[in-house]
Amino acid sequence: MNRYTLNPRRGWGSILEAQGFSFHTRETGPYWDESAAYSFSGKDVSILERATEELQQLCLKAAQFILDQELFDELRIPEIARPLIRDSWERETPSVYGRFDLAYNGKSEPKLLEYNAQTPTSLLEAAAIQWLWKEDVRSRNDQFNSIERKLQAQWKECRPYIKGQLYFSSLDNAEDRATVDYLASLAESVGFRTPPHFGTNRLAQPPLCR
Repeated sequence: MNRYTLNPRRGWGSILEAQGFSFHTRETGPYWDESAAYSFSGKDVSILERATEELQQLCLKAAQFILDQELFDELRIPEIARPLIRDSWERETPSVYGRFDLAYNGKSEPKLLEYNAQTPTSLLEAAAIQWLWKEDVRSRNDQFNSIERKLQAQWKECRPYIKGQLYFSSLDNAEDRATVDYLASLAESVGFRTPPHFGTNRLAQPPLCR
């Protein structure tokens, strides 16, 4: 793994906004940083992919243990949610996605910091905006993640479980709206009908990158 210092693109803010990524800057400064990038070797990629798959399986085992041991009280899961959780688990309904936060220095094994199951933050920028940046700045390089393609495959897996239209909602802020619009665009690309959610700012041209 190597870190490179780069020059941000001229007018990068306007470029990102045209791609639907309007929350690139916060009160404390830029959230999206084009002054550096990281390259990974094939070995690095294999290590990270293997670690995430292993962590996913361990999390599933942990969920089964929680159900088997009735540990809902310890996790402060309300009574009303418990039968719904059991029903979903037993029917093996597919989830859409989750996000592992890992610490990795290119030398030691990856360390799990946090698992954000079904948490949408950082999705748009990781799946699409990063790819569009790479195409603009480092077109000869590749991006090792395949988030967008796998999300489309996951939406296909969800088709038998969802009848009629697929509805999305979000908090009323730019990050959540853009992320939900992106998810809706991917769902539409595999055949779902998704009416605009309240306050939507649906992208006229979603940033599909593959």
